[in-house]
Amino acid sequence: MPDYGYGYDGGALALLAAFAIFFTFFGLAFYVIGSLFLMKIFEKAGVQGKWRAWVPVYNTMIFFKLGDLSPWLVLYGIGASLVLSWLPVVGQLIPFAILALTALAAWRVGLKLQKEAVWVVLYVLLSLVWLGINAFDKSRWNTAIAPAPWGGNAFLGDRTVWEGIPAQPSAAAAPQGYAAPAPQGYAPPAPQGYAPPAPQGYTTPAAPVDPAAGPAVPPAPPAPPAPPAPPVPPAPPVPPVDPNKPSA
Repeated sequence: MPDYGYGYDGGALALLAAFAIFFTFFGLAFYVIGSLFLMKIFEKAGVQGKWRAWVPVYNTMIFFKLGDLSPWLVLYGIGASLVLSWLPVVGQLIPFAILALTALAAWRVGLKLQKEAVWVVLYVLLSLVWLGINAFDKSRWNTAIAPAPWGGNAFLGDRTVWEGIPAQPSAAAAPQGYAAPAPQGYAPPAPQGYAPPAPQGYTTPAAPVDPAAGPAVPPAPPAPPAPPAPPVPPAPPVPPVDPNKPSA
């Protein structure tokens, strides 16, 4: 009699081997195509070195950094998955948390490639298609967008400085009581109707002369002083009258 049990076990092992080969080939092809797409996106973002897109985990960290998220979150997620995966509830929530963070990074990267926020849905459903569109379309990298809402958060916001990777705009809030210095040579305009007092010893300069108006008329010379009046001669003395002399 044929050994049905041995034939069944051999068929199952062959089927499992076929699935393993298929998924290994599929995963390898997915990784190669995804790394190629990431390389094109990194080139648009100004990342130096094409090799960065082909290093596992490291390429995802760069993707997080370009998406205004701390790249260390990738390592935190991997560590949490290895340590807490045995917990019934926490272990199931960790993959969703990693997916949510990756979607946030994709949202920010898409904004810098002129994509609306709704494109994140395509990334969650078909990330490879999302990467391919952003890699080969005519979009250009644009950093002139508002900083990420979580930019001021010390845990989520990106604070890393990596050589060869452009720094992204941050929304880190300035400390209280701090005011950015005004640029040199700039003075805020005074309110209308207000004239600042002149410093002591300062005289307001004369208004400039308009060349078209011709030379200015010189002021009239002062009038000469009046000559002094001649002295009045004294009156001649009156001779005394002689009473003995007869009158005429």
